[in-house]
Amino acid sequence: MYAKTFGETVCGINGEEIIVEVDISNGLPGFDIVGLPDTAVKESRERVRASLKNSGLMFPMTRITVNLAPADLRKDGSSLDLPIAVGILTAAGSLLQEEAEGKIFVGELALDGSIRQVAGVLPMILYAREHGWREIYIPQGNAAEGELVDGIDVYTPASLSELVSHLKKRERLTPLPKIQFGTGTAGCGDVDFAEVRGQQVVKRALEIAAAGGHNVLMVGAPGSGKTMLARRLPTILPPMTEDEILEITKIYSIAGLLNGKKQLVLERPFRSPHHTVSASALIGGGSVPKPGEVTLSHNGVLFLDELPEFSRQALEVLRQPLEDGVVTISRVQASLSFPARLILITAQNPCPCGFLGDKVHSCTCRPHEIERYRRKISGPLLDRIDIQVTVPRLEYDDLKDKTEGESSAVIRSRVVKARGVQRKRFEGSGVHCNAQMNKKQLNKYCKLEPQAEAMLGKYFAALGLSARTHDRIVKVARTIADLEGSAAIKAAHIAEAIQLRTSVQR
Repeated sequence: MYAKTFGETVCGINGEEIIVEVDISNGLPGFDIVGLPDTAVKESRERVRASLKNSGLMFPMTRITVNLAPADLRKDGSSLDLPIAVGILTAAGSLLQEEAEGKIFVGELALDGSIRQVAGVLPMILYAREHGWREIYIPQGNAAEGELVDGIDVYTPASLSELVSHLKKRERLTPLPKIQFGTGTAGCGDVDFAEVRGQQVVKRALEIAAAGGHNVLMVGAPGSGKTMLARRLPTILPPMTEDEILEITKIYSIAGLLNGKKQLVLERPFRSPHHTVSASALIGGGSVPKPGEVTLSHNGVLFLDELPEFSRQALEVLRQPLEDGVVTISRVQASLSFPARLILITAQNPCPCGFLGDKVHSCTCRPHEIERYRRKISGPLLDRIDIQVTVPRLEYDDLKDKTEGESSAVIRSRVVKARGVQRKRFEGSGVHCNAQMNKKQLNKYCKLEPQAEAMLGKYFAALGLSARTHDRIVKVARTIADLEGSAAIKAAHIAEAIQLRTSVQR
């Protein structure tokens, strides 16, 4: 007997339809799975066998062959347990072929027949809807993801026996209700820029970074507030749109980071990996590539504290995604692309002891130690960081000042207004902010006034700037002009952009 059912697996950040063909024939009992299955898929033989038996369903004691098509696509994970079990029941005659037609099944089977939660369900549901499927069956543990997608009926059977009863129309399941959501929430915990004392220049730099999507390097002595400032950046970023919410939730679903009842990522991500992170963990990898920290930071912030302590290899892999906004990982079995549009915030000390240039403490580092410390960060990587500012030590009067500064909500209102200008400017182009402009857009939207042009030309020659640095200074100046509501880029905007780029002595 032959039967065909449909399941899904994850390929990159998208779902991929898998045709599950089951053939039951005479011969010695055996259970073979073909079609490039990984170890988890091969082990489904034992899970499916025990699940059928403990659910009171018949497991045929004959030769069973399961083919997972397309055969040239690597299948990984345990989400194919359920379609394999349904296929066996259909081939054995326990279910009719028409009862399983037009449906997609996703889920891992426990030995007692219950259906367990799996990673990556949201992109599978989105794929099924986009390709015209009307019904999909997922684990109850993934129900919150199923409620996010309209236009397809999502069912959540608790066990294999409950699913069979539904398919045979004995006890009908009810499809999940759909939730409505508009934009994401603002904020990142209980932190707020109003708590930051002093550091007006750095707060201004972070506001510009948030408004234009620019990368930032902060250099300052230990305890000057670099980490405190970085952790408050998400509180001034614009709330995410519905498309951004679904996109980042899809990534976190694939990574298995959606746990508990909170299955919708409403706040912009803030990722802060330890400096011992490997290049593969930072950029993504594995035999079947999975998202890394740069992809988990998509639409949000990646914060690298103590930048020179990261390995040179890990830092150098950031160069391409910072330029392109996409990570492409190639392996023998697959070549996949992951989104990586993020704001990179980095922080470091000015020297190994941390007190170079400090007014209070004397630096104890030797010149060659300072040089070696700085050389850990390559020039090409620094070239991709638009804003580089010094974070000075706080004075006692600033620390004890009880006057609250601007709140995150006030700063965010200016950022949202500037982003609105950019959204209108780049509408339909796939560009979301000034930092993502290509050369053609730079020439079109960044017209400099004569005085601004003369100033930039003067500093370009005096400081020996590269072409990339020139473009990034202009992009920052465009953001400063947007914050002021100016259509033209003036000399004052260029001057501030140059200062924000060159204030760190290296």
